[in-house]
Amino acid sequence: MTGTVIRQLDDSTAHEFDSLPDPLGVRAAHPLTRHRPDWQRVALRDGRIVARAAWWGGPDDTEPLCVDRLDMADGETEAAAELLRSAPWQVDIDFSLPPGWREDPALRIAVGARFTAARAAGYELLVERFNYRWTPACGLPERPGRLVFSAEPDDAVFFDALRRIHSATLDAHALKAVEEGGVDKAAQEELDFFRWCPSPREWWQVAHTPEGELAGIHIPARNHQAPIVGFIGVVPGQRGHGYAYDLLTECTHHLVAQGAEFIVAATDQGNVPMAAHFAKAGYPVTRERVNFHLPADAR
Repeated sequence: MTGTVIRQLDDSTAHEFDSLPDPLGVRAAHPLTRHRPDWQRVALRDGRIVARAAWWGGPDDTEPLCVDRLDMADGETEAAAELLRSAPWQVDIDFSLPPGWREDPALRIAVGARFTAARAAGYELLVERFNYRWTPACGLPERPGRLVFSAEPDDAVFFDALRRIHSATLDAHALKAVEEGGVDKAAQEELDFFRWCPSPREWWQVAHTPEGELAGIHIPARNHQAPIVGFIGVVPGQRGHGYAYDLLTECTHHLVAQGAEFIVAATDQGNVPMAAHFAKAGYPVTRERVNFHLPADAR
């Protein structure tokens, strides 16, 4: 038996990526996702592919943003770990998993192997998330009518609102950014993501109470694959009124008015209030997401 050989794919070898099964149903769940062949790598032993990984980014990105596929044959977690360790891109992993995967023994084993490979490559668990997909069959949630929504052209207004929102947040990615660089870093990362999305800047909205006080912001958006609930946030002084639901319903109505035939969204599983708002607004959980990240000293 020979050692593991790592190979980066290209246009002529891209078909090799499909040589392993897809027990987590990632391809079927994300049919619009496209990967560049040169952002795909495989591990071979004795000429047979035993592990594969795919990195993903937007069409204009020069470097991938995350790993979003990692598969291996039985007993090949070390080969999968080596794919990650030896890659030229040290970015987060975004596992897409079937909902309720822990209840299925076969899925639990398959997911556990991927987690083991990620940890062997130096990654740590960051957060588990719910993925949602709203369609017209879910019903359009009624607007509560408690807030006044308007466009706001000044990015500084959104930056200030984001700083306030992330000063007390349940979002794991924002908490990580705050730990690394304070609320300014967390706010800037959100703005950078909104700008990365190809949807119009004019879609961003602020929400005020009838008395004129800022309640929060919502960002209807499109990423490079789908219409999305980009961001929902209530400023700390206005929490406790359920305004996140008002923001979510307005965001949904806005995207539908722009022609969205479906809407995808996500929230941390630990953010119980936001998960409840999604359920109330008719958003069903269609996948789960588990994010792993590299600690700063491992990059």
